[in-house]
Amino acid sequence: MASPEASAVNATGTILPSPVPDATPYTFHWEMLLRPEVLWFDAQVIFGALAVIWLGAHGSLRRPPSAAPPESEDKDEKKKKSKEDEQFTEGLTASDAIMFPILAGAVLIGLYYLLEWLKDPNLLNKILRGYMSFAGIAGLGKLSGDALEILTSLIFPSVWSDRSNRLYYVDPKRRSQVLVDPTTNQAMITDKKSPFPGVFSMVRLPPGINRLAWEIRHLFTEKWTVRLAAHGVGSFKSQIKFNHLLGFLVSIAITTAYHLVQWHVLSNILGAAMCYAAFGMLSPTSFGIGTAVLWGLFFYDIVMVFYTPFMITVAKKVDAPIKLVFKSSSGFSMLGLGDIVVPGLVMALALRFDLYMFYKRQIQYQPVDASSKQASSTDQAASSTNEMQFRRTKAPFVESEGQWGNRFWTTKLGNLMPNPACGAVGAATAFPKPYFYASVAGYALGMVFTLTMLQVFNHGQPALLYLVPCVTGSVWLTGLIRRELKDVWGYTEDGSLDTKDVVVTLDADGDEVRKPARDKDNKEAKDGDKGQKEAEKEEEETSQEYDVVLFSIKAPRPKPPKTD
Repeated sequence: MASPEASAVNATGTILPSPVPDATPYTFHWEMLLRPEVLWFDAQVIFGALAVIWLGAHGSLRRPPSAAPPESEDKDEKKKKSKEDEQFTEGLTASDAIMFPILAGAVLIGLYYLLEWLKDPNLLNKILRGYMSFAGIAGLGKLSGDALEILTSLIFPSVWSDRSNRLYYVDPKRRSQVLVDPTTNQAMITDKKSPFPGVFSMVRLPPGINRLAWEIRHLFTEKWTVRLAAHGVGSFKSQIKFNHLLGFLVSIAITTAYHLVQWHVLSNILGAAMCYAAFGMLSPTSFGIGTAVLWGLFFYDIVMVFYTPFMITVAKKVDAPIKLVFKSSSGFSMLGLGDIVVPGLVMALALRFDLYMFYKRQIQYQPVDASSKQASSTDQAASSTNEMQFRRTKAPFVESEGQWGNRFWTTKLGNLMPNPACGAVGAATAFPKPYFYASVAGYALGMVFTLTMLQVFNHGQPALLYLVPCVTGSVWLTGLIRRELKDVWGYTEDGSLDTKDVVVTLDADGDEVRKPARDKDNKEAKDGDKGQKEAEKEEEETSQEYDVVLFSIKAPRPKPPKTD
């Protein structure tokens, strides 16, 4: 509770109680909030934080449990995709709501007393800059690679539409473009032999340049194989896009420049990249756990900012990419990465929940004969039953990677939505996002409160004090208004909802009353993976040659054009 002396008087004589115990009185003018430089400064902070969250949330999109694995003509590719879908991100648990504030407080207090003992923070800053920069290379490589992927999809989209809403699909096998009539849905091969969209497809390129353009498109859109092995240590093999290889080189260049120049903009880029990577690696698992974690850090932030010198002292003295710094002619403001990542994890979860609900509404239930199924699945005599059962069929998932360029080239000027005839583009990028938009509005409102209180009291503010109620409240309030609280509470990313197409029973409201078990499917998958690993190990042991040290990058070989 603030003491009576800890107060401020504004221009009209109104008493403004200070949230800081024993704070020095000061004079505040409400007109300060409306100054153009203050408004511009606040806009930079709000939109900068929202841009990082927006990119990170969309970068964290993956197949929801309500969608089937994407269809693929290549069996090996389909099998690999299925295995990748089983790999969920690191999920938080209910105990993290207690442990996070304790661990964060221990680290913060340790840094504070270390700075007090060192007197000069330069040594600690060098160590932290080196560590955070090394850790940020992976995040910056991911961010740079995804940005290059979007640029590639803009140059080499797989589909585009003309002014008549006719869809042209780029066919790399025939090295030509296929026209799909929107009325008859019939496809025909056109005389467009260029891989470029729109008006650029009308340009007649020389055969050599046209062939080179198709090969460049192939190298940038197909996956490369990277393999690293050391005898006695282990081996690593992965397939990645060429853009992510370039992104890794870009991340090294930016990190090196940051150490040489120490420009705050480069520090912000590294910090934003680490936030971007965190959204893809961490998941609150469910809205209940995410809300509990946020409220635990809510009280931690209040104590550390208002009632201890730890937070503000460490934030001012540590010069490392652990915060975003916004400078202006009148001063600067800092926003800790935790104020972006912590609420951003729930906002990214809200976006994935929107995708989950989008595919859930596309699930089809086909009636089956329950009595005949009982007779065929058991050795006992099947009794007649009037219970109606349905076979649940999920819609195939459409990857969002590479679809942003398709959306740009299938959206008319002045429209926000792509051509409805191209359903895959809408499913990947233009699905309804009510929960995500609500959380974005809540975050923006919380930041407005934070920056306003910063000006009013002239003291550092715990951003989570305002962000946590606004973000969590916006998500749960949206579920209440849309009457989907049951879905919001029941949604989880622990893998329990990710089941195959099975026979289920529906109640009178059309909801499933019995959830299928995953034990059998999980056991079969684990047994299959175990057998494959044992076979690979046996083949490696019986081989007469082995790799001592190996590092290789294999490019996809361009295939000759297919002729009908």
